Amino acid sequence: MSNNLETRTLFDELRSFDKGGLFDFGHPLLNRVTESFVKAAGIGALQAVSREAYFTAVEGAGMDSGGTPEITAPKKHQRFPDLRGDTNTKSVEALVKNTGKESLQWGLAAGMYSGLTYGLKEARGTHDWKNSAVAGAITGMALALTSEDSSHEQMVQSAITGAAISTAANLLSGIF
Repeated sequence: MSNNLETRTLFDELRSFDKGGLFDFGHPLLNRVTESFVKAAGIGALQAVSREAYFTAVEGAGMDSGGTPEITAPKKHQRFPDLRGDTNTKSVEALVKNTGKESLQWGLAAGMYSGLTYGLKEARGTHDWKNSAVAGAITGMALALTSEDSSHEQMVQSAITGAAISTAANLLSGIF
């Protein structure tokens, strides 16, 4: 691969991402947190937009999300109630606002989890399922705090879920 910036192709640039990360802030923790944040924020944005597209299509077809006609089905709470604005401009503004909020939540969760697992690995000197469980529990609890109606029960349930999912993912990654 050529090192001259003028002769490098787009393919060379994309191939170089495999060797390093997208960012280089001079410390592995900062690089890892930032890269996780950016990747997960993109996934969160895609998820929010695709969910809204689904609900719009279902509503346009006169169906609820369960596949039954709206006449017989009870009205369900709209995920983004402001999306049905008076004008298209208000609807687009609401979509952008809600997509940004969801992207931020996904990015913060991924960045926090990645930073915690890295920090625990450095502090304990090992990378095992315990690091994943603690990082998942703390991240799950933090996510519960970002919801509008966070309660003690929801925080505990989110911590348990985060710990279980991250531990299972860690254990399964060692199997495959």
